[in-house]
Amino acid sequence: MGRRVTLAVCTLNQWALDFDGNLKRILQSIVLAKLAGARYRSGPELEVCGYTCEDHFLEGDTVMHSWEVLLELLTSPSCTDIIIDVGMPVIHKNTTYNCRVVFYNRYIYLIRPKLLLCDDGNYREPRWFTPWRKERKVEEFILPDFITAATGQQTTQIGDAVIATKDTVVGYEICEELWSPQSTHIPLSLDGVEIIVNGSGSYMELRKAYITVDLVKSATFKAGGCYLFSNLRGCDGGRVYFNGCSCIALNGNILSRSLQFSLQEVEVVTATVDLDQVSSYRNRNRSGAFLSAYADSYPRVQVAVALCTNRLTPVTPSIEWIYHTPEEEIALGPACWLWDYLRRSGQGGFFLPLSGGVDSCSSACIVFSMCNLIVDACPVNADDVLASLRKMVSDKNYTPVDPRELCSRLFFTCYMATENSSSETKARAKQLAQLIGSYHTDINIGGAVTAMLNIFSLVTGMKPRFPVNGGSARESLALQNVQARVRMVMAYLFAQLMLWAKGRAGGLLVLGSANVDEALRGYMTKYDCSSADINPIGGISKTDLKAFLKYARDRFRLPVLTEVLKAPPTAELLPLADGELVQTDEDEMGLTYAELSTLGRSRKVDRCGPYSMFANLVTTWTDITPAQVAEKVKHFFRCYSLNRHKMTVLTPSVHAEAYSPDDNRFDLRPFLYSVTWSWQFDAIDKYVSCMICFLILYVMGHPNSYTFTVGTYNWGGGLSARCKNVASHRTRSTPTTTFLTVLILLQFKFTFQDGVIQATRAVYNGKIQTDLCPGPEGIT
Repeated sequence: MGRRVTLAVCTLNQWALDFDGNLKRILQSIVLAKLAGARYRSGPELEVCGYTCEDHFLEGDTVMHSWEVLLELLTSPSCTDIIIDVGMPVIHKNTTYNCRVVFYNRYIYLIRPKLLLCDDGNYREPRWFTPWRKERKVEEFILPDFITAATGQQTTQIGDAVIATKDTVVGYEICEELWSPQSTHIPLSLDGVEIIVNGSGSYMELRKAYITVDLVKSATFKAGGCYLFSNLRGCDGGRVYFNGCSCIALNGNILSRSLQFSLQEVEVVTATVDLDQVSSYRNRNRSGAFLSAYADSYPRVQVAVALCTNRLTPVTPSIEWIYHTPEEEIALGPACWLWDYLRRSGQGGFFLPLSGGVDSCSSACIVFSMCNLIVDACPVNADDVLASLRKMVSDKNYTPVDPRELCSRLFFTCYMATENSSSETKARAKQLAQLIGSYHTDINIGGAVTAMLNIFSLVTGMKPRFPVNGGSARESLALQNVQARVRMVMAYLFAQLMLWAKGRAGGLLVLGSANVDEALRGYMTKYDCSSADINPIGGISKTDLKAFLKYARDRFRLPVLTEVLKAPPTAELLPLADGELVQTDEDEMGLTYAELSTLGRSRKVDRCGPYSMFANLVTTWTDITPAQVAEKVKHFFRCYSLNRHKMTVLTPSVHAEAYSPDDNRFDLRPFLYSVTWSWQFDAIDKYVSCMICFLILYVMGHPNSYTFTVGTYNWGGGLSARCKNVASHRTRSTPTTTFLTVLILLQFKFTFQDGVIQATRAVYNGKIQTDLCPGPEGIT
């Protein structure tokens, strides 16, 4: 055992089109890799220009400036005596490719284009790039003139090839290729490639981190080898948070890893591996060795350098990967995203309308989590974090030591009351603000609301009223919306002038606090406090937010959150009754937040329309009747389609949930629907009718009907119903009382005459004729 090599992967917080900053961070990572004794350094996907350049990838300038950055790397003294690969766009034969560029000592050995592009979720790579389709083939690439002038090199190779050093072979995957059913690491391994390098741009999604880790481990478990996975971290200009987790794996085990969440802009992790362990692992796998004998070869680009050095260098032992809980991911991911957005926007802090409810308190706790991260990071990353922070607070000597004191400088909260607000929410907002240290104010916007209504009355001569005062539902909605929209206007006024009032430069970013379930249901006023500059919780469900608040209560010692969690969610836009709430969110929505989460996942993750959603849920929501399930599904789609237009102006939020309705990138749908869904809903009604028909046929003793026992009854194809009091295995002599019991339990009224059963319910009317329902086999 003697082929020992030290390898480095890098986690970088890059910024789209920030070529100066990106170059600085790449150089810093190379220096750190060399200091750790690494002989090979790999970085994240498109690290030179930033991953989220989007349509800027269609501009020649982006590619040209990327080559200019590469020239700086080629000629830098820091980049000698180490093989380096970086990610950047490259144009070849008038076609743009997403590439890894491999160089050593001022010479470019290979440009390796991405073979498979990602086009799901938040990814749209085929819009800007073309996949390389010439497998195991290379072509000559003519380098830009300024590269030739500086290095003397005129051409290099571009294509699907590997690097062969004096003592090993290095191959490449780029991000999506690891996720593909036809991943390239298997054929690479069978061709003798011992080190596989992957530059990635993988973003955070709650409960997703283990997927990437399992893929990396699996890549080397089946065929052996060493895998280098480098990922971006942070907000580089868009709605996603790239979540780090760079790692090095050997033969199915993780040797080293970077943090998932951190304010650190550059993190380099290394591992020393013995490549003879790869040979031994593969040689004992006889089926793999047999396949290797038949494997096609990749073109090899020779690099006259040995990566393996000191045989006495101790190898890196394997480690166990510890995952964050979803609550920790919410506390850390959006907080880091907020920090990146704040420092790169040049603003002086945040302003949040704090209502005292779960949503706004969650946004506040995420900001407080950010302040904790900043205080913890300053001793470690003083140059990066302190420089940005001192600029924000207009104090060149400031060093934070207490998260609450820092919060008082960066975070401004305001309780905006009307005559419909309760003393309980006001008290909760004030108490939370005191505990986290935000600069808090209480104001009453009733005068502004009255002024706007007076203008309307002056023009029309009419005065809208709430239903308790004799008004209509239309009047009530308008009166609620004007309160909500005044809050948004006041939020922007305060955000622009609060720092001016305190003698500080700059302005504040307005934070939103609408969750993903409310957005999905459309339970928000267009251009109310859901409209803001950014929203830290817009991609998170109500269920997860409640779990996060329990975590934040204990983690940050915020006991008031117990009262926040106990209180029923309410918009407080309707008049109080004797000082008590008469309005709750779930009553108004007609759905619980738990049901919304289920419906949302079914719509987006399971790709269900109304009919398929009903067919799935009718077998799982066993505590209600099929007709009730049908009505909930219909109600959801009516509300969803009626309010979809609100998604076109949804405040940018950090992506977190797999069922996000974000209209910008993740969930592309029309915003003008026919809200009747007549064809789809009719299909659901027929489905319910068939289910009822089967029950009735059985009770009547139809020869083709099924027998069943007490409990939940399934006829196949997703058809089911529930009955509690019917004895098992009844025969054709079923008494009329059983027939009555079945229909009553299904909450249907009925009449029976001349072979026709009339079943009636508040949300269902239908006739079932026995001669048209010959049994399950005859239903289509």
